[in-house]
Amino acid sequence: MSETLDKPALNIVGTRPIRPDGADKVTGRAAYGADHSMPGQLVGKILRSPHAHARIVSIDTSKARAVPGVKAIITASDFPDLASEVLEGGEQASNLRDLSLNVMARDKALYHGHAVAAVAAASSEAADEALARIKVTYEVLPHVLDVEPAMAADAPLLHAHLFTEGLEAKATAPSNIAKRHRNVRGDPEGAFAAAEVTVEGRYTTQAVHQGYIEPHATVAAWAEDGRCEVWSSSQGQFMVRTYCARILGIEISDIRVTPAEIGGGFGGKTTVYLEPVALALSRASGHPVKIVMSREDVFRATGPTSGSVMHVKLGASADGTITSAHVDLKFQAGAFPGSPVGAACMTALACYDIANFSIVGWDVVTNTPKVAAYRAPGAPIAAFAVESAMDELARKLGMDPIALREKNAVRNGTKAAYGPTFQNIGYLETLAAIRDSEHYKSPLGPNQGRGVAVGFWFNVGGESTAAVNIGEDGSAVVVTGNPDIGGSRASMAMMAAETLGVPVDRVRPIIGDTASIGYSMLTGGSRTTFATGMAVVQAAEKVILDLRQRTAKLWDVSLDHVVWRMGQAECTDPAKPDKKPMTLAALAAQSARTGGPISAQVSLNAQGAGPGFGVHLCDLEVDPETGHVTVVRYTAAQDVGKAIHPAYVEGQIQGGVAQGVGWALNEAYIFDRQGLMENPGFLDYRMPVASDLPMLDTIMVEVPNPAHPFGAKGVGEVPIVPPLAAVANALRGAIGVRIPHLPLSPPVVLEALDSKAE
Repeated sequence: MSETLDKPALNIVGTRPIRPDGADKVTGRAAYGADHSMPGQLVGKILRSPHAHARIVSIDTSKARAVPGVKAIITASDFPDLASEVLEGGEQASNLRDLSLNVMARDKALYHGHAVAAVAAASSEAADEALARIKVTYEVLPHVLDVEPAMAADAPLLHAHLFTEGLEAKATAPSNIAKRHRNVRGDPEGAFAAAEVTVEGRYTTQAVHQGYIEPHATVAAWAEDGRCEVWSSSQGQFMVRTYCARILGIEISDIRVTPAEIGGGFGGKTTVYLEPVALALSRASGHPVKIVMSREDVFRATGPTSGSVMHVKLGASADGTITSAHVDLKFQAGAFPGSPVGAACMTALACYDIANFSIVGWDVVTNTPKVAAYRAPGAPIAAFAVESAMDELARKLGMDPIALREKNAVRNGTKAAYGPTFQNIGYLETLAAIRDSEHYKSPLGPNQGRGVAVGFWFNVGGESTAAVNIGEDGSAVVVTGNPDIGGSRASMAMMAAETLGVPVDRVRPIIGDTASIGYSMLTGGSRTTFATGMAVVQAAEKVILDLRQRTAKLWDVSLDHVVWRMGQAECTDPAKPDKKPMTLAALAAQSARTGGPISAQVSLNAQGAGPGFGVHLCDLEVDPETGHVTVVRYTAAQDVGKAIHPAYVEGQIQGGVAQGVGWALNEAYIFDRQGLMENPGFLDYRMPVASDLPMLDTIMVEVPNPAHPFGAKGVGEVPIVPPLAAVANALRGAIGVRIPHLPLSPPVVLEALDSKAE
């Protein structure tokens, strides 16, 4: 570690400079996925299934090919038929065969909106006409949408080859249950028998979408020599490259992917939908092809997160010590296996030190869009159930809800429910921050309720590459391989500037394409500031070592007598008192005489990510006449490690709260009897807007992560975990009735109020 990092005071980290990409974004100059165009470009469009479940008997494209301007039409026959193979590299592992079949249906359409064919034409009108002329003969099959009906023995079967994994005995018949997860510690049943107080409940949530403003968009060009280029809005250009290569059966080295600016992702852009289709159309047509999803396509064909059915039982002694817990989680995976139920099982009890517990999770396929990651995948859903039960336990015990959580909280040295031993966590400090807040002590008004809930996310490290290049004027360019979805350009520039000892406006952060920077995992899992930031700091330190070595030669002193402080080399050799400090700019100006260009690159697999905890406090008010719920005050405290750019950390926390409140109160996929989504647009899919929310107050608790040069922990996912339960618990306080099902929409609340009055 350089002397710059050993300083007790920081000059840049922890401040709030203007974001490097801010001007382009507020003036409209930033280029997003749909902004890219190429000469000779065609319009690509996708034909989607009108049925929730149907066998594809035949596809006749002859009339569509006769439409003037149509240059190519593809179906699943234009893609290789792949074997089942698990691929790592996304927010979670993906099965290659399932990924390919989700991009283009082969034998069956498994949900309303499933892609069955695609066209490329010279105009949008010609493409639409061609889609209308493609004749698909379907054999409509029975469908199943909800998780528990899908688990029934007589449920319509989505995949004849799917046998449940994780059972004690090997499954002998196919099922919609893809996998069972199970984690048991101690003797939960014995502890329940001895418990003085027990609570239990059944909780359900509906599928909700990430709700990013920018639809999926891509431009793909397949050259005559077989080399391919892709421009797309995604959370990882290397992920796009890998998935496209495998789905199309070509070499990774033949694909170059350039990341566009991203107008929101939240985990939903950690997979591919359009990119392989656009490449296949470009190969077939000989032209670049651009595909942009409509908002309806986004809702019908891209991943929401799971709907769920959950059962939680808690047992405790009279003093509030939780002695036993049982958590059963049934999650929708959508059309293919791979719900976030595994992560939900790991996070469900992660905030609590419980000696005896059983956690069981079920991954279940349904005739709905394949789920994708959504900020802390699985954790908000599990927390809704567990934290609702915790609220009921506090009420039954007559305990303060924060006191109950403090009594059972994990601490440094506690073995987490999912395995590791916690160290350097700030959970207790975060609980104390809410307990001691003015908000927690303030009175409530009529028809108002207050709810507390806590949440956890692991945060991860992983593979990252960063390069630091020094310009001839002493400026620096930082190149990384992670799309910026939450201000990472700023944090990379700030950490490089702090390390180098230069002003942050002398550092320009760049996001490289797959041919310009070494491999990096995607932007997800709250990993970028931690892992890629570590690579940036190490690359900057290598630059500093190079600068010291060059200076030592110029001064004819040993390397040990050259130190780097505040952006300049200083001589500590008492025999050389005449050697004046040399700035970075001065050294850069004569780099040709001291060894050539000054640059360094670091690739690493970052370890030691610090887990994050959040504690949320929600006040809401209920209109007893309409059932409408208004959030009137909200405070979120979070252990953030070290806030590199505090404004962005606050923004991440506020954004997570806003999404969680929408999830709790309004958002849900609505299907008709035929399994067709009825609300595929922002008019009918009700997301919160600014006027729906109060100012969201944040409290940043900084318990540094020693594995990171500046103490950073991931912050982007924890804040969406507690809101579902915080809102539900506040509503319980306001109306005196527990509603265990989301969303808590006005009709649902009004029904609960009417039932209570009877």
